[in-house]
Formats: sequence, structure tokens, C-alpha cells
Amino acid sequence: MKKVILDLAVTLDGFIEGPNGEIDWCIMDDEIDFDAFLSGIDTIFYGRVSYNFWGNYEPEANASKAEQMLWKGVHSKKKYVFSSQSNQNSNATFINSDIATKVNEIKAQSGGDIWLYGGASLIKTFIQLNLIDTYRISVHPIALGSGKPLFEDLKERLELTLLKTNIFKSGVVQLIYEPTK
Repeated sequence: MKKVILDLAVTLDGFIEGPNGEIDWCIMDDEIDFDAFLSGIDTIFYGRVSYNFWGNYEPEANASKAEQMLWKGVHSKKKYVFSSQSNQNSNATFINSDIATKVNEIKAQSGGDIWLYGGASLIKTFIQLNLIDTYRISVHPIALGSGKPLFEDLKERLELTLLKTNIFKSGVVQLIYEPTK
């Protein structure tokens, strides 16, 4: 069965973006080997806002070959958009009801794992519905003081078991957890 993996950058003080949506604090660290992560997934879950911004993003023509290859890899995946608005798009399938049932149907399909891309409200929904199998959180060495928190409005404690820790030269520490059974 496929796993839903939340792969996300977070600040040391727990924010996934700054107060104005900034993500300029994210360190692009080659050691993290994001290509290996991408090769293990075949599906990406987006919220509507994240999809509108990143789902069809194309890098500038003068972007590095590595950035162009990264986005080519991202765009080669099957995309699902979770939104209360009905929408038709040839690049993505839109889901607007019965999230848990539909996610479990997708997880039962053969193939690679699923990247829960976000945004924040979709992540919150997946946490509340207990739909995340792996939390792959990359903590960046910066504190913003305010912004959009990763864990917001938890209805109950979220207990996790640490599977692995990766430390990178940039100061990023990647923590990989699964929900405690």
C-alpha cells in the first residue's frame, strides 16, 4: 500500500512560511537528495492555493539545469487537488468531498508513495483525519518569530515515533517520523 508522506521544510520555531507567505528562508541543500525522494513517489496531493501557485510552475528560462530537472520531475507525477471548489483541469484530479475514503482508495492503488505537498489547511485536515503515514520534516536553522505554524489547532496530541535523523552541512536537520500506533 502507498504511504502518504508529508515532506516539508519548517523553521526552528515551527513555521512553514513567514507572516507574509515567505519561504525565502528555505535552504536548497544538495545533500538532502530530493531527487531520491521524488523517485519514490508517483502522486502529489495539493490544496487549491498551493496547486494554483506551484502545481504548474515553470522555472525561468535561465534557471539552472538542476532546477529545470527538479520541476520536470515534479510535473511528471499524478496530481490531486483538494478543494471545496469544483474545478476541471487536465493536469490534476480535483477532490471536494469524502477525503478519507478517496485518499484510502488512492493509497490502495499500485505504484509509488504520495507526497502531501500542502498547504497548511490541507496538512491540518490530513493530520486531523490521521491520513499521514510518514512525517519527513526538514528543520531549517532560522527562527521567524511569526508565520504559519505547522501544527495548528490540534484536536488531540499527535504522538510520533522517530525513525531516522539526517544532519546536513547547511545546518538543516531532517527528522523522519511515523505516527505511534
